[in-house]
Amino acid sequence: MQALDLARWQFAITTVYHFLFVPITIGMGFLVAGLQTAWYRTDNLKYLRATKFFGRLFLINFAIGVVTGIVQEFQFGMNWSSYSRFVGDIFGAPLAMEGLLAFFLESTFLGLWIFGWDRLPKKLHLASIWLAATGTLLSAYFILAANAWMQHPVGYILNATKGRAELTNIITVLTQKTALATFFHTIPSAAFTGAAFIAGISAWLIIKKKDLEMSRTTLKAGLITMVLSFVLVGISGDLTSRVMTEQQPMKMAAAEALYTTTDSAPFSLLTIGSLDGSRSVFQIGLPSVLSFLSTGDFNGVVEGVNDLEAKYEQQYGPGNYTPNIPLAYWSFRLMMGFGFIGLFFALLALWQLRKGGTPHGKWFAPAMISLPFLPLLANSFGWIFTETARQPWAVFGLIKTADGVSTVVSAGAVLFTMLAFTLLYGVLAVIEVGLILKTIQIGPRPEVDFEVTSVGGADDRPLVMSY
Repeated sequence: MQALDLARWQFAITTVYHFLFVPITIGMGFLVAGLQTAWYRTDNLKYLRATKFFGRLFLINFAIGVVTGIVQEFQFGMNWSSYSRFVGDIFGAPLAMEGLLAFFLESTFLGLWIFGWDRLPKKLHLASIWLAATGTLLSAYFILAANAWMQHPVGYILNATKGRAELTNIITVLTQKTALATFFHTIPSAAFTGAAFIAGISAWLIIKKKDLEMSRTTLKAGLITMVLSFVLVGISGDLTSRVMTEQQPMKMAAAEALYTTTDSAPFSLLTIGSLDGSRSVFQIGLPSVLSFLSTGDFNGVVEGVNDLEAKYEQQYGPGNYTPNIPLAYWSFRLMMGFGFIGLFFALLALWQLRKGGTPHGKWFAPAMISLPFLPLLANSFGWIFTETARQPWAVFGLIKTADGVSTVVSAGAVLFTMLAFTLLYGVLAVIEVGLILKTIQIGPRPEVDFEVTSVGGADDRPLVMSY
Protein backbone atom coordinates (compact mmCIF):
# COMPACT_ATOMS: atom_id res chain seq x y z
CA MET A 1 0.00 0.00 0.00
CA GLN A 2 1.10 3.56 -0.67
CA ALA A 3 1.72 6.18 2.02
CA LEU A 4 -1.51 7.95 1.02
CA ASP A 5 -3.64 4.85 1.63
CA LEU A 6 -1.98 4.11 4.96
CA ALA A 7 -2.24 7.75 6.07
CA ARG A 8 -5.95 7.72 5.29
CA TRP A 9 -6.43 4.46 7.20
CA GLN A 10 -4.53 5.81 10.19
CA PHE A 11 -6.53 9.02 10.29
CA ALA A 12 -9.79 7.08 9.91
CA ILE A 13 -8.91 4.71 12.77
CA THR A 14 -7.87 7.43 15.19
CA THR A 15 -10.73 9.78 14.26
CA VAL A 16 -13.51 7.22 14.59
CA TYR A 17 -12.01 5.94 17.85
CA HIS A 18 -11.76 9.45 19.30
CA PHE A 19 -15.28 10.31 18.21
CA LEU A 20 -16.66 7.48 20.34
CA PHE A 21 -15.92 9.58 23.43
CA VAL A 22 -16.93 13.01 22.16
CA PRO A 23 -20.75 12.65 22.07
CA ILE A 24 -20.80 10.74 25.36
CA THR A 25 -18.76 13.47 27.05
CA ILE A 26 -20.84 16.34 25.68
CA GLY A 27 -24.16 14.66 26.41
CA MET A 28 -23.25 13.38 29.86
CA GLY A 29 -21.74 16.71 30.90
CA PHE A 30 -25.09 18.46 30.76
CA LEU A 31 -27.01 15.47 32.14
CA VAL A 32 -24.72 15.24 35.17
CA ALA A 33 -25.12 19.00 35.62
CA GLY A 34 -28.89 18.51 35.47
CA LEU A 35 -28.75 15.79 38.14
CA GLN A 36 -26.69 18.00 40.43
CA THR A 37 -29.13 20.86 39.83
CA ALA A 38 -31.96 18.57 40.91
CA TRP A 39 -30.05 17.78 44.12
CA TYR A 40 -29.33 21.49 44.70
CA ARG A 41 -33.02 22.37 44.37
CA THR A 42 -34.53 19.42 46.26
CA ASP A 43 -31.82 18.16 48.66
CA ASN A 44 -32.95 14.67 47.67
CA LEU A 45 -29.95 12.41 48.14
CA LYS A 46 -30.88 10.13 45.23
CA TYR A 47 -29.86 12.96 42.90
CA LEU A 48 -26.57 13.38 44.73
CA ARG A 49 -25.85 9.65 44.43
CA ALA A 50 -26.72 9.84 40.73
CA THR A 51 -24.48 12.88 40.25
CA LYS A 52 -21.50 11.18 41.83
CA PHE A 53 -22.05 7.82 40.16
CA PHE A 54 -22.54 9.10 36.62
CA GLY A 55 -19.97 11.82 37.28
CA ARG A 56 -17.33 9.12 37.70
CA LEU A 57 -18.34 7.56 34.38
CA PHE A 58 -18.29 11.00 32.76
CA LEU A 59 -14.74 11.64 34.00
CA ILE A 60 -13.49 8.30 32.66
CA ASN A 61 -14.80 9.12 29.20
CA PHE A 62 -13.48 12.68 29.39
CA ALA A 63 -9.97 11.55 30.28
CA ILE A 64 -9.73 8.96 27.50
CA GLY A 65 -11.27 11.43 25.04
CA VAL A 66 -8.62 14.03 25.82
CA VAL A 67 -5.78 11.56 25.33
CA THR A 68 -7.09 10.27 22.01
CA GLY A 69 -7.95 13.76 20.77
CA ILE A 70 -4.38 15.02 21.10
CA VAL A 71 -3.25 12.50 18.49
CA GLN A 72 -5.54 14.07 15.88
CA GLU A 73 -3.65 17.35 15.75
CA PHE A 74 -0.25 15.65 15.62
CA GLN A 75 -1.31 13.77 12.50
CA PHE A 76 -1.73 17.00 10.56
CA GLY A 77 1.99 17.63 10.91
CA MET A 78 3.11 14.02 10.55
CA ASN A 79 1.14 12.57 7.65
CA TRP A 80 -0.65 15.60 6.17
CA SER A 81 1.97 18.35 6.08
CA SER A 82 1.03 19.46 2.54
CA TYR A 83 -2.56 19.84 3.68
CA SER A 84 -1.43 21.72 6.80
CA ARG A 85 0.63 24.18 4.79
CA PHE A 86 -2.31 24.86 2.49
CA VAL A 87 -5.02 25.36 5.14
CA GLY A 88 -3.02 26.24 8.28
CA ASP A 89 -3.73 29.95 8.15
CA ILE A 90 -7.48 29.26 8.30
CA PHE A 91 -7.79 25.88 9.98
CA GLY A 92 -5.47 26.90 12.80
CA ALA A 93 -7.67 29.79 13.98
CA PRO A 94 -10.70 27.82 15.23
CA LEU A 95 -8.40 25.10 16.57
CA ALA A 96 -6.48 27.72 18.58
CA MET A 97 -9.76 29.13 19.89
CA GLU A 98 -10.83 25.64 20.90
CA GLY A 99 -7.61 25.04 22.81
CA LEU A 100 -7.17 28.47 24.42
CA LEU A 101 -10.80 29.21 25.21
CA ALA A 102 -13.02 26.13 25.22
CA PHE A 103 -10.62 23.48 26.51
CA PHE A 104 -9.21 25.74 29.22
CA LEU A 105 -12.76 26.55 30.30
CA GLU A 106 -13.87 22.95 30.55
CA SER A 107 -10.65 21.63 32.11
CA THR A 108 -10.36 24.43 34.68
CA PHE A 109 -13.92 24.21 35.94
CA LEU A 110 -13.95 20.43 35.72
CA GLY A 111 -10.95 20.48 38.05
CA LEU A 112 -12.83 22.74 40.44
CA TRP A 113 -15.80 20.39 40.29
CA ILE A 114 -13.69 17.28 40.97
CA PHE A 115 -11.77 18.72 43.91
CA GLY A 116 -14.41 21.15 45.15
CA TRP A 117 -16.80 18.72 46.82
CA ASP A 118 -17.32 19.78 50.44
CA ARG A 119 -15.05 22.81 49.95
CA LEU A 120 -16.75 25.14 47.50
CA PRO A 121 -20.10 26.68 48.34
CA LYS A 122 -22.91 24.51 47.03
CA LYS A 123 -24.04 27.03 44.42
CA LEU A 124 -20.49 27.73 43.18
CA HIS A 125 -19.74 24.03 42.93
CA LEU A 126 -22.88 23.56 40.84
CA ALA A 127 -21.85 26.44 38.59
CA SER A 128 -18.49 24.75 37.96
CA ILE A 129 -20.05 21.67 36.33
CA TRP A 130 -22.32 23.84 34.19
CA LEU A 131 -19.33 25.90 33.03
CA ALA A 132 -17.35 22.72 32.31
CA ALA A 133 -20.27 21.38 30.26
CA THR A 134 -20.50 24.69 28.41
CA GLY A 135 -16.80 24.35 27.64
CA THR A 136 -17.44 21.03 25.90
CA LEU A 137 -20.14 22.76 23.86
CA LEU A 138 -17.79 25.55 22.77
CA SER A 139 -15.06 23.03 22.03
CA ALA A 140 -17.42 21.13 19.74
CA TYR A 141 -18.44 24.32 17.95
CA PHE A 142 -14.90 25.40 17.10
CA ILE A 143 -13.95 21.92 15.89
CA LEU A 144 -17.10 21.65 13.78
CA ALA A 145 -16.50 25.12 12.33
CA ALA A 146 -13.01 24.03 11.25
CA ASN A 147 -14.42 20.87 9.70
CA ALA A 148 -17.23 22.85 8.05
CA TRP A 149 -14.61 24.93 6.27
CA MET A 150 -13.29 21.73 4.71
CA GLN A 151 -16.82 20.95 3.51
CA HIS A 152 -17.56 24.48 2.28
CA PRO A 153 -14.59 26.90 2.29
CA VAL A 154 -15.51 30.57 2.89
CA GLY A 155 -13.81 33.71 4.21
CA TYR A 156 -10.48 33.17 2.45
CA ILE A 157 -8.35 34.12 -0.52
CA LEU A 158 -5.90 31.94 -2.43
CA ASN A 159 -2.29 33.13 -2.29
CA ALA A 160 -0.87 31.81 -5.56
CA THR A 161 2.66 32.85 -4.64
CA LYS A 162 2.72 30.86 -1.39
CA GLY A 163 0.34 28.19 -2.65
CA ARG A 164 -2.05 28.32 0.28
CA ALA A 165 -5.40 29.65 1.45
CA GLU A 166 -5.33 32.70 3.72
CA LEU A 167 -7.96 33.88 6.16
CA THR A 168 -9.86 37.08 5.39
CA ASN A 169 -12.87 36.87 7.70
CA ILE A 170 -12.96 34.64 10.78
CA ILE A 171 -16.59 35.61 11.51
CA THR A 172 -17.63 34.20 8.14
CA VAL A 173 -15.78 30.97 8.87
CA LEU A 174 -17.41 30.59 12.27
CA THR A 175 -20.96 31.52 11.24
CA GLN A 176 -21.41 29.95 7.82
CA LYS A 177 -24.47 27.77 7.23
CA THR A 178 -22.52 24.51 7.17
CA ALA A 179 -21.02 25.15 10.62
CA LEU A 180 -24.34 26.18 12.16
CA ALA A 181 -26.30 23.30 10.62
CA THR A 182 -23.67 20.75 11.64
CA PHE A 183 -23.49 22.09 15.20
CA PHE A 184 -27.24 21.99 15.72
CA HIS A 185 -27.28 18.43 14.39
CA THR A 186 -24.29 17.18 16.39
CA ILE A 187 -25.31 18.50 19.82
CA PRO A 188 -28.73 16.78 19.94
CA SER A 189 -26.97 13.64 18.72
CA ALA A 190 -24.58 13.98 21.67
CA ALA A 191 -27.52 14.39 24.06
CA PHE A 192 -29.11 11.29 22.52
CA THR A 193 -25.86 9.38 23.08
CA GLY A 194 -25.25 10.55 26.63
CA ALA A 195 -28.86 9.86 27.58
CA ALA A 196 -28.69 6.34 26.12
CA PHE A 197 -25.51 5.73 28.12
CA ILE A 198 -27.22 6.77 31.36
CA ALA A 199 -30.46 4.93 30.54
CA GLY A 200 -28.70 1.69 29.65
CA ILE A 201 -26.61 1.66 32.82
CA SER A 202 -29.63 2.60 34.95
CA ALA A 203 -31.58 -0.30 33.46
CA TRP A 204 -28.73 -2.66 34.32
CA LEU A 205 -28.76 -1.41 37.90
CA ILE A 206 -32.51 -2.10 38.02
CA ILE A 207 -31.95 -5.62 36.71
CA LYS A 208 -29.33 -6.14 39.44
CA LYS A 209 -31.61 -4.46 42.00
CA LYS A 210 -29.07 -1.80 42.97
CA ASP A 211 -30.34 1.51 44.32
CA LEU A 212 -33.75 1.18 42.68
CA GLU A 213 -34.85 4.61 43.85
CA MET A 214 -32.03 6.32 41.99
CA SER A 215 -31.95 3.94 39.04
CA ARG A 216 -35.64 4.32 38.18
CA THR A 217 -35.27 8.11 38.24
CA THR A 218 -32.18 8.19 36.02
CA LEU A 219 -33.62 5.56 33.66
CA LYS A 220 -36.74 7.65 33.10
CA ALA A 221 -34.72 10.86 32.74
CA GLY A 222 -32.40 9.21 30.22
CA LEU A 223 -35.24 7.76 28.16
CA ILE A 224 -37.16 11.06 28.03
CA THR A 225 -33.98 12.89 27.01
CA MET A 226 -33.42 10.33 24.25
CA VAL A 227 -36.89 10.90 22.79
CA LEU A 228 -36.69 14.69 22.95
CA SER A 229 -33.18 14.84 21.53
CA PHE A 230 -34.09 12.47 18.70
CA VAL A 231 -36.83 14.89 17.63
CA LEU A 232 -34.21 17.64 17.47
CA VAL A 233 -31.85 15.33 15.58
CA GLY A 234 -34.55 14.78 12.96
CA ILE A 235 -35.32 18.50 12.58
CA SER A 236 -31.66 19.50 12.40
CA GLY A 237 -30.92 16.57 10.07
CA ASP A 238 -33.50 17.88 7.63
CA LEU A 239 -31.84 21.31 7.69
CA THR A 240 -28.40 19.74 7.27
CA SER A 241 -29.52 17.72 4.24
CA ARG A 242 -30.76 20.87 2.51
CA VAL A 243 -27.52 22.71 3.19
CA MET A 244 -25.59 19.67 1.95
CA THR A 245 -27.66 19.49 -1.24
CA GLU A 246 -26.96 23.16 -1.90
CA GLN A 247 -23.23 23.09 -1.16
CA GLN A 248 -22.19 19.46 -1.80
CA PRO A 249 -24.70 17.95 -4.21
CA MET A 250 -22.38 15.02 -4.99
CA LYS A 251 -22.51 13.94 -1.34
CA MET A 252 -26.31 13.83 -1.36
CA ALA A 253 -26.36 12.02 -4.70
CA ALA A 254 -23.93 9.41 -3.37
CA ALA A 255 -25.95 9.00 -0.16
CA GLU A 256 -29.01 8.11 -2.23
CA ALA A 257 -27.24 6.33 -5.12
CA LEU A 258 -28.97 8.80 -7.44
CA TYR A 259 -27.11 8.55 -10.73
CA THR A 260 -29.11 10.87 -12.99
CA THR A 261 -30.50 14.33 -12.30
CA THR A 262 -34.24 14.20 -11.77
CA ASP A 263 -37.16 16.08 -10.32
CA SER A 264 -39.52 14.33 -7.90
CA ALA A 265 -36.50 12.25 -6.84
CA PRO A 266 -37.33 9.17 -4.72
CA PHE A 267 -35.82 8.42 -1.33
CA SER A 268 -34.06 5.08 -1.71
CA LEU A 269 -35.09 2.25 0.59
CA LEU A 270 -32.85 -0.17 -1.30
CA THR A 271 -30.69 0.41 -4.34
CA ILE A 272 -28.45 -2.10 -6.09
CA GLY A 273 -25.96 -0.52 -8.48
CA SER A 274 -23.96 -1.85 -11.39
CA LEU A 275 -20.45 -3.16 -10.79
CA ASP A 276 -18.85 -0.12 -12.41
CA GLY A 277 -20.89 2.20 -10.19
CA SER A 278 -22.42 4.16 -13.04
CA ARG A 279 -26.11 3.29 -12.75
CA SER A 280 -28.70 1.61 -10.56
CA VAL A 281 -29.86 -1.88 -11.50
CA PHE A 282 -32.66 -2.22 -8.95
CA GLN A 283 -34.30 0.30 -6.66
CA ILE A 284 -37.14 0.51 -4.13
CA GLY A 285 -37.90 4.10 -3.25
CA LEU A 286 -40.43 6.53 -1.83
CA PRO A 287 -41.48 8.81 -4.73
CA SER A 288 -40.61 12.52 -4.41
CA VAL A 289 -39.44 12.18 -0.78
CA LEU A 290 -35.78 12.88 -1.58
CA SER A 291 -36.73 16.02 -3.48
CA PHE A 292 -38.69 17.26 -0.48
CA LEU A 293 -35.94 16.42 2.02
CA SER A 294 -33.29 18.05 -0.18
CA THR A 295 -35.12 21.13 -1.50
CA GLY A 296 -38.34 21.48 0.48
CA ASP A 297 -40.32 20.84 -2.71
CA PHE A 298 -41.73 17.45 -3.75
CA ASN A 299 -40.99 18.43 -7.37
CA GLY A 300 -37.53 19.83 -6.63
CA VAL A 301 -34.59 18.90 -8.84
CA VAL A 302 -31.81 16.79 -7.30
CA GLU A 303 -28.60 16.41 -9.29
CA GLY A 304 -27.28 12.91 -10.00
CA VAL A 305 -23.83 11.39 -9.69
CA ASN A 306 -23.09 11.06 -13.42
CA ASP A 307 -24.19 14.60 -14.25
CA LEU A 308 -22.17 16.03 -11.38
CA GLU A 309 -19.12 14.01 -12.42
CA ALA A 310 -19.29 15.54 -15.89
CA LYS A 311 -19.82 19.01 -14.39
CA TYR A 312 -16.83 18.70 -12.05
CA GLU A 313 -14.56 17.39 -14.81
CA GLN A 314 -15.37 20.49 -16.81
CA GLN A 315 -14.91 22.76 -13.78
CA TYR A 316 -11.83 21.21 -12.13
CA GLY A 317 -10.23 19.25 -14.95
CA PRO A 318 -10.03 15.53 -15.78
CA GLY A 319 -10.30 13.17 -12.82
CA ASN A 320 -12.62 11.06 -10.71
CA TYR A 321 -14.83 13.20 -8.49
CA THR A 322 -17.21 10.44 -7.41
CA PRO A 323 -16.88 9.14 -3.83
CA ASN A 324 -17.25 5.51 -2.84
CA ILE A 325 -21.00 5.19 -3.42
CA PRO A 326 -21.63 1.91 -1.54
CA LEU A 327 -19.79 3.32 1.50
CA ALA A 328 -21.71 6.61 1.37
CA TYR A 329 -25.04 4.89 0.72
CA TRP A 330 -24.82 2.31 3.51
CA SER A 331 -23.12 4.50 6.12
CA PHE A 332 -25.95 7.02 5.66
CA ARG A 333 -28.56 4.30 6.23
CA LEU A 334 -26.76 2.66 9.12
CA MET A 335 -26.56 6.08 10.78
CA MET A 336 -30.34 6.46 10.59
CA GLY A 337 -31.07 2.79 11.28
CA PHE A 338 -29.16 2.51 14.55
CA GLY A 339 -30.68 5.80 15.69
CA PHE A 340 -34.23 4.58 15.03
CA ILE A 341 -33.57 1.29 16.84
CA GLY A 342 -32.38 3.24 19.88
CA LEU A 343 -35.50 5.41 19.74
CA PHE A 344 -37.73 2.32 19.51
CA PHE A 345 -36.14 0.75 22.60
CA ALA A 346 -36.48 4.03 24.49
CA LEU A 347 -40.18 4.38 23.64
CA LEU A 348 -40.84 0.75 24.56
CA ALA A 349 -39.16 1.13 27.95
CA LEU A 350 -40.95 4.43 28.61
CA TRP A 351 -44.29 2.81 27.85
CA GLN A 352 -43.66 0.15 30.49
CA LEU A 353 -42.49 2.78 33.00
CA ARG A 354 -45.82 4.63 32.84
CA LYS A 355 -47.85 4.83 36.04
CA GLY A 356 -44.93 3.58 38.11
CA GLY A 357 -44.58 0.27 36.29
CA THR A 358 -41.35 -1.68 36.02
CA PRO A 359 -40.01 -2.65 32.58
CA HIS A 360 -40.16 -6.40 32.06
CA GLY A 361 -39.96 -9.07 29.39
CA LYS A 362 -37.20 -11.00 27.72
CA TRP A 363 -36.47 -8.01 25.47
CA PHE A 364 -35.61 -5.64 28.32
CA ALA A 365 -32.14 -6.83 29.34
CA PRO A 366 -30.64 -7.26 25.83
CA ALA A 367 -32.30 -4.06 24.60
CA MET A 368 -31.00 -1.97 27.49
CA ILE A 369 -27.52 -3.50 27.35
CA SER A 370 -27.31 -2.61 23.66
CA LEU A 371 -28.84 0.85 24.17
CA PRO A 372 -25.59 2.75 24.91
CA PHE A 373 -23.94 1.31 21.79
CA LEU A 374 -26.69 2.16 19.27
CA PRO A 375 -26.14 5.95 19.27
CA LEU A 376 -22.37 5.39 19.21
CA LEU A 377 -22.76 3.34 16.03
CA ALA A 378 -25.12 5.93 14.55
CA ASN A 379 -22.66 8.76 15.30
CA SER A 380 -19.72 6.81 13.93
CA PHE A 381 -21.42 5.97 10.64
CA GLY A 382 -22.59 9.57 10.36
CA TRP A 383 -19.02 10.77 10.80
CA ILE A 384 -17.76 8.23 8.26
CA PHE A 385 -20.39 9.41 5.78
CA THR A 386 -19.54 13.07 6.30
CA GLU A 387 -15.84 12.59 5.65
CA THR A 388 -15.73 9.86 3.00
CA ALA A 389 -18.55 11.23 0.85
CA ARG A 390 -16.53 14.45 0.45
CA GLN A 391 -13.77 12.56 -1.36
CA PRO A 392 -11.67 13.05 -3.38
CA TRP A 393 -11.49 16.47 -1.72
CA ALA A 394 -9.65 17.28 1.49
CA VAL A 395 -11.08 20.79 1.16
CA PHE A 396 -13.97 20.83 -1.26
CA GLY A 397 -12.98 22.40 -4.55
CA LEU A 398 -9.53 23.53 -3.35
CA ILE A 399 -7.21 20.64 -2.52
CA LYS A 400 -7.60 16.91 -3.06
CA THR A 401 -6.79 14.38 -0.35
CA ALA A 402 -4.05 12.89 -2.52
CA ASP A 403 -2.37 16.31 -2.68
CA GLY A 404 -2.47 16.84 1.08
CA VAL A 405 -0.35 13.89 2.20
CA SER A 406 3.23 14.43 3.41
CA THR A 407 5.62 13.93 0.51
CA VAL A 408 8.68 12.92 2.58
CA VAL A 409 7.00 10.37 4.85
CA SER A 410 7.44 6.80 3.63
CA ALA A 411 4.78 4.11 3.60
CA GLY A 412 6.84 2.16 6.14
CA ALA A 413 6.89 5.07 8.57
CA VAL A 414 3.13 5.55 8.29
CA LEU A 415 2.56 1.81 8.72
CA PHE A 416 4.69 1.79 11.88
CA THR A 417 2.82 4.71 13.47
CA MET A 418 -0.54 3.27 12.40
CA LEU A 419 0.25 -0.04 14.10
CA ALA A 420 1.60 1.78 17.16
CA PHE A 421 -1.49 3.96 17.50
CA THR A 422 -3.80 0.99 16.94
CA LEU A 423 -1.99 -0.96 19.67
CA LEU A 424 -2.06 2.03 22.01
CA TYR A 425 -5.76 2.58 21.38
CA GLY A 426 -6.39 -1.10 22.01
CA VAL A 427 -4.73 -0.77 25.42
CA LEU A 428 -6.77 2.38 26.14
CA ALA A 429 -9.93 0.51 25.15
CA VAL A 430 -9.17 -2.24 27.67
CA ILE A 431 -8.52 0.38 30.37
CA GLU A 432 -11.68 2.32 29.48
CA VAL A 433 -13.95 -0.72 29.45
CA GLY A 434 -12.37 -2.09 32.62
CA LEU A 435 -12.86 1.16 34.53
CA ILE A 436 -16.44 1.55 33.36
CA LEU A 437 -17.39 -2.04 34.17
CA LYS A 438 -15.76 -1.82 37.59
CA THR A 439 -17.60 1.43 38.33
CA ILE A 440 -20.92 -0.06 37.22
CA GLN A 441 -20.28 -3.24 39.21
CA ILE A 442 -19.63 -1.24 42.38
CA GLY A 443 -22.71 0.85 41.66
CA PRO A 444 -23.85 4.02 43.42
CA ARG A 445 -22.52 4.46 46.92
CA PRO A 446 -25.27 3.80 49.47
CA GLU A 447 -24.22 6.79 51.55
CA VAL A 448 -22.75 10.16 50.64
CA ASP A 449 -19.18 10.75 51.72
CA PHE A 450 -19.99 14.02 53.48
CA GLU A 451 -22.89 15.65 55.23
CA VAL A 452 -24.97 17.88 53.00
CA THR A 453 -24.80 20.66 55.55
CA SER A 454 -20.99 20.65 55.49
CA VAL A 455 -20.59 21.92 51.94
CA GLY A 456 -18.17 24.83 52.02
CA GLY A 457 -16.17 23.46 54.96
CA ALA A 458 -13.26 24.97 56.82
CA ASP A 459 -10.33 26.38 54.89
CA ASP A 460 -7.82 24.20 56.73
CA ARG A 461 -9.35 20.95 55.44
CA PRO A 462 -7.10 19.10 52.96
CA LEU A 463 -7.95 19.29 49.27
CA VAL A 464 -9.15 15.83 48.26
CA MET A 465 -10.52 14.25 45.12
CA SER A 466 -14.06 12.95 45.62
CA TYR A 467 -13.63 10.15 43.12
